[in-house]
Amino acid sequence: GKSMTYARNAWYVAGWSCDLGETPFAISILGDPLVIFRTTSGVAALEDRCIHRLAPLSRGRCEGDHLRCMYHGLLFDRQGKVVEIPGQKMIPPNAQIRAYPVADRHDWLWVWMGDPAKADESLIPQAVGLSDPDWVLGHGQMDYAAEARLICDNLCDFSHLSYVHANSFGATEDWAKSRPKVIPLERGVRFERWMEGQPRMAGRGEGLADVWQWYDFMVPGVLLMSSVALPEGSAAKHGYKAPAPDRALEGEGITFTSQAVTPLTDKTARYFFSWGPRKDQGDARLRDILMGVADTAFTEDRLMIEAQQQVIDRDPYHPIMPTSADKGVTLYNRLVEKMVREEAA
Repeated sequence: GKSMTYARNAWYVAGWSCDLGETPFAISILGDPLVIFRTTSGVAALEDRCIHRLAPLSRGRCEGDHLRCMYHGLLFDRQGKVVEIPGQKMIPPNAQIRAYPVADRHDWLWVWMGDPAKADESLIPQAVGLSDPDWVLGHGQMDYAAEARLICDNLCDFSHLSYVHANSFGATEDWAKSRPKVIPLERGVRFERWMEGQPRMAGRGEGLADVWQWYDFMVPGVLLMSSVALPEGSAAKHGYKAPAPDRALEGEGITFTSQAVTPLTDKTARYFFSWGPRKDQGDARLRDILMGVADTAFTEDRLMIEAQQQVIDRDPYHPIMPTSADKGVTLYNRLVEKMVREEAA
């Protein structure tokens, strides 16, 4: 029922690196208004509030390694320190706003929302960036009028595919009737499954295939998934285990998707996604077909989850009744709750 708090000691996706030009942009993450801007020595993130008269710095101007407030001209460095006040020599020693650790990796901009001393770039999930030469990826994003937790729950339980995505992904009822193998990770949950005798995806020929699919769902809401279609009988032939390490996979329809759920405020979220074939498996035309499918499917999710949020809002403490499909959801939510407790301590 009640709104869940989120782990702050984690890297949240704030946007696509390719979208950040010379103009700063504003985003709220976990209710904190941020300004993100590009400097001569990389990307920076500060609280979006000038210390002088509280104007938004996202309306500011980038100047080399600095950001100038375009109300009265105070100049901030990447660490949030005021380095110039026009017409005034003396700069108060406490003229400082909050700076957030930020990283530009896998073509995403990541912001660490917690204790800056704990910001460790090795904790950034291993997404596949748009510029990765091995993949042909399209990308998009979608805003939700719903809390991020509900989207994370949705991504940790694919039994919804059979009903929400019957038209877009062409998912059979097998997705709801079978269960993946669910493996706890240090900062996430791994899901693995064979789906036997599935119809091939659009543009992939006739007949049925065995599909191997695995994904990691990592704190604070990052999904990394690859899948491959193999001839019928392959699942049994491989003893229902992984067919090969990801980069060495043989088969067809090998695709990768990186997705990220970012809580903007209590009841709003932004969902980032990329998807496409491995370079030896498809081209820009296939990528565009997949992105069309993704856009339809993620709209199906959004309409259902926004409707679910409205029902929850009418009675926020109404209990839920988990099913056996909720194993991954429960493991992931427990992991986040444990992180939140440790942060509070």
